[in-house]
Amino acid sequence: MPLLRLNQVSIAFGVNPLLDGVDFQLDCGERVGLVGRNGEGKSTFLKILAGEILPDDGEVWRQSGLRLALLAQTPTLSDRGTIYDAVAEALGEIGARISEYHRLSEGLSHGKTDLRELECLQHRLESQDGWRLRQRVETVLSRLGLSGDGSTSGLSGGWQRRVALARALVIDPDVLLLDEPTNHLDLDAILWLEEQLLQFSGAIVLITHDRAFLQRVATRILDLDRGRLTSWLGDYADFVRKKVAALEEEERHNAEFDKKLAQEEAWIRQGIKARRTRNEGRVRALQRLRMERARRREQQRTAKLGLEEADRSGKLVIEAENISLSYDGKPVVRNFSTTILRGDRVGLIGPNGSGKTTLVRLLLGALTPDQGTVRQGTNLRIAYFDQLRAQLDPDQTVAEAVGEGREWITVGEERLHILSYLGNFLFAPARARSPVKSLSGGEQNRALLARLFSQPCNLLVMDEPTNDLDIETLELLEDLIADFSGTVLLVSHDRAFLDRVVTSTLVFEGDGIVAEYVGGYADWLAQRKPLEVPQIPPATGGEIAQPPQRAPSKKKLSYKEQRELDELPGLIEALETRQTALNELIHRPDFYRGEQSAIRPALDELRDVELQLEVNYERWNELEARATARSAPG
Repeated sequence: MPLLRLNQVSIAFGVNPLLDGVDFQLDCGERVGLVGRNGEGKSTFLKILAGEILPDDGEVWRQSGLRLALLAQTPTLSDRGTIYDAVAEALGEIGARISEYHRLSEGLSHGKTDLRELECLQHRLESQDGWRLRQRVETVLSRLGLSGDGSTSGLSGGWQRRVALARALVIDPDVLLLDEPTNHLDLDAILWLEEQLLQFSGAIVLITHDRAFLQRVATRILDLDRGRLTSWLGDYADFVRKKVAALEEEERHNAEFDKKLAQEEAWIRQGIKARRTRNEGRVRALQRLRMERARRREQQRTAKLGLEEADRSGKLVIEAENISLSYDGKPVVRNFSTTILRGDRVGLIGPNGSGKTTLVRLLLGALTPDQGTVRQGTNLRIAYFDQLRAQLDPDQTVAEAVGEGREWITVGEERLHILSYLGNFLFAPARARSPVKSLSGGEQNRALLARLFSQPCNLLVMDEPTNDLDIETLELLEDLIADFSGTVLLVSHDRAFLDRVVTSTLVFEGDGIVAEYVGGYADWLAQRKPLEVPQIPPATGGEIAQPPQRAPSKKKLSYKEQRELDELPGLIEALETRQTALNELIHRPDFYRGEQSAIRPALDELRDVELQLEVNYERWNELEARATARSAPG
């Protein structure tokens, strides 16, 4: 039985409808990813599902007693009380008692708590399953990096989103609606959220630009395109392939339609002899063709991103030697050295607050290290993308903020009027004349990109550029950075973006230690120190061996090592086969409708198989490299 259903729902804010007679049904256990360009109406769709807004037309049906939780793109929180109070409050009356117990417990150490009051509250919590719910509150707070005793007053937008996400997760709803849940979360929090959603027994509809997150979580993709909603069963990779084919088919259909319309228009305009023999049925058919053509909404224009490159920098861009920096006695960067050469594209990975932006500022000379030296190369022209968008004056128009007083912008060999230049970033003239403060988050990011790319540079520094951008713009940005002949420093939690863009990665590993790895996020996973992996039983015939331990490097392979090298490809192939089978099982629409006793072992086995693959890939690479080096001449 469905949890909720939309029937011929329509809504419009302006000339074109955001939803144009759409149908949708959500069943228990489904995890649906909603994709579409910025401004297509994705957030509006979620609000209709949640009952926050009513459609102009059509029917919305929800199962009786259905519990929904919505994480809005711009959540609003009360500025009274603590973060703990705000999260527990989502549980209703029992949540208020949990908050009170937390407050009284904290007051014990200061002698401010009445023990009889605390004991009475304990009995109430025991009778209402309060301990389990209290544990859930504290687990969610911990995983999202939230201090329960912090005040909700004055929280930044990113921290407000975290608190709102905690409120949504803590009530364990039947339907969870998430609008850009990964924005402003670090990698650890994103990976934790993935696991929570994979284990969630209810239904999920989520909007995200994080393609790796979407690929891992979603079992069905909804595509909102020009008011139409199309459902694609399968994961995100399947959707991309099918969408390309559908757009090609639509283009062929439109070309045939336009050809027929042109022929009929030519016929109707023939001379008097043709009009005398005019077929009235054909005239009516032409009128219908005209109406259909008028209703057709052309596919939206694609943003045209172009980067104004400065003269080449010197071969050496930045050299850091044994630099360290501490705040209040806590090391942020410790004994870090690196050499960045022209053309390098370096990614920075680490938890929020670990010091990524601080390291960038050290490398750029904006901060002085406590010890060590930073040397910059010659002829550097730096363009800096600030995640806080501090470079945009909210009271200026978009044209003023981007053009910085210029009426004309030069990109490469092309000279463009500021309004034409902003048109490449999907700003209509009226929008380009609007104040920056009226823009959405995605529009502000596009405006900042437009400003950034109008400045000649050979060192591009980008601090979290992917927040609020739609997937198509992200892919264009990836292509632009990949084609950029200068040097790039990129801070990002977007795994797919890092994998497609960077050539090396700086990873904050705790206590001020920053390690450097070749390649992007996936390469870092393969190269980092392997975890202890428990033995898992084989799912089908055959035996999966215990992951081999790393042996000290030797000049020559022993007999045992050579035999291990010969056996590793077969072992890896068996693990990959099992990984594929488990992924297919988990991505079935009905997987999470089964018994919890069957769901948890499958998820645990998949995690263990992936960890064993990492270990065995690394061992195989090590032995193969030594065998190759031994057989090489000289």
